[in-house]
Amino acid sequence: MPKVLIVDDTAFMRKLMKNILFGAGFDVAGEAENGKMAVEMYQQIKPDIVTMDVVMPEMTGIDALKNIKSIDGNAKVVMCTAIGQEKIVKTAIKLGAKGYIIKPFQAPKVIEEIKKVLAM
Repeated sequence: MPKVLIVDDTAFMRKLMKNILFGAGFDVAGEAENGKMAVEMYQQIKPDIVTMDVVMPEMTGIDALKNIKSIDGNAKVVMCTAIGQEKIVKTAIKLGAKGYIIKPFQAPKVIEEIKKVLAM
């Protein structure tokens, strides 16, 4: 199954996403709690897809997306954002994000978006 890197500054949200993806048969290869860690882990584990929170300390999801896309132009990153952050989502899509998931997470929507981006 595809390898996933989960990036969110909240342990609860990472656990929720991990449970959703693990339950759907995905290989959760790593978790990062900020954008800086995400960029480092991306290079180490080379995931097939990244779920990226937008608002995080140290390095935002937008900046982490830019860094990851500069390392791997084909990186598949799905942004995770709260309702009301449409401007940020549009910016992320322009920077190369392949999709987005609105919080709070709904398992069927998460799986649908991940599979769509991975063309499964």
